[in-house]
Amino acid sequence: MRDAIKEAARASLHLLGGAVIAILCHLMVGVALFTACLTVTVIGAGVLPESVLLLRRLAGWERRRTAAWTGAPIPEAYLPLEGPLPARVRTAVTDPGTVRDVVWAGAQLLYGMVLWYASLVLWVPALLVDGVVTGLAGRRPVALPLIGRLAGLAGDWSRTLLTPAPSAARDAALAARIEQLTATRAGAVAAHGAELRRIERDLHDGAQARLVALSMRIGLARRAYDSDPAAARALLDDAQTQAEEALAELRHVVRGIHPPILTDRGLTGAVRALAASSGLEVQVSVTGPAGHADHPAGAPAVTGPADHADQPAGAPAGDFRAPAAVEAAAYFVVAEALTNAAKHSGAARASVSLTRAPAALRVRVADEGRGGAEAGERAGSGLTGMRRRVAALDGTVELTSPEGGPTVIEVELPCVW
Repeated sequence: MRDAIKEAARASLHLLGGAVIAILCHLMVGVALFTACLTVTVIGAGVLPESVLLLRRLAGWERRRTAAWTGAPIPEAYLPLEGPLPARVRTAVTDPGTVRDVVWAGAQLLYGMVLWYASLVLWVPALLVDGVVTGLAGRRPVALPLIGRLAGLAGDWSRTLLTPAPSAARDAALAARIEQLTATRAGAVAAHGAELRRIERDLHDGAQARLVALSMRIGLARRAYDSDPAAARALLDDAQTQAEEALAELRHVVRGIHPPILTDRGLTGAVRALAASSGLEVQVSVTGPAGHADHPAGAPAVTGPADHADQPAGAPAGDFRAPAAVEAAAYFVVAEALTNAAKHSGAARASVSLTRAPAALRVRVADEGRGGAEAGERAGSGLTGMRRRVAALDGTVELTSPEGGPTVIEVELPCVW
């Protein structure tokens, strides 16, 4: 009896929430009439999208309530209300989700209040009947569970009315996908522009300046060759040094565009080289289709026969090759993460994990530093560029860096092996 009363009370609270939403739907009728009048005058057309958004929030509240009661979420599918005012008004009017919400709001006006009143009417006779049945006859309650059935009926009706049609769900998913691709394209364009500016800056401040100095020294050596051969030889020695430094600068720029080590040694070899030169004690773990093996940076990989099944000629043992763009993105993720760990985290150790999933490459970089990497991202660190580079390939980045550490960066890059 006690459990039945608790369950009936819980159902009554759910029905009370439905009654409150029904009252709000009644108020939405006035809002709808006010919006219609303003929209007809054209001057107040901007109120229509806002009213639709208000209705969406109300329907979203009912979805969450119903999901909490039934234990199964209700999907929602709306076209985004974005862009200039005429486009927003047109979307608000033509979106199937708006029609569905209006139908639900009209129905909620009826069954929300009716079921709530029905539960109030049931309480007194249910307590009397179940008190006799349970107390005297020793049987399970039979009337109080009816209140729970009323709440289940309300949940079923809300689910039926608020569940989007398959076509509407597809349209909403397509609109969300287009919006996501638009954002990632903008990020990719911004990242590309930043990369071009970085290359131009490196060439202008580095290699170009050294080549200008080299040209000047060669000109001075040519003028001094006949009159002062010793000074000319000194200038030529200096010019040779300048040429070597310019070549080093050019190699640095080339590595920033696409590291040659990726082509020569593959992603695994390139990551091990990064780990060895990072200044940290880095453990590199490579997981492929044949299992996994953990190795400290610089240690030889131990591979089985299956590890070589899809290796290109000349690829190192234990490596697995993803598309070039995916490898480059993964390489720069590891490089940025290890650089941040060495400069800012104060950690002495880090770990890098490369995992080949059926349709993706997963990268995980963790350090034992002081954490707080989100603040660095807001300040404009390389994490923003990392996110843009990964988003351009339709990948995802998850950063966990609480104050006090540790910092963990997990990246998933879709690819076809």
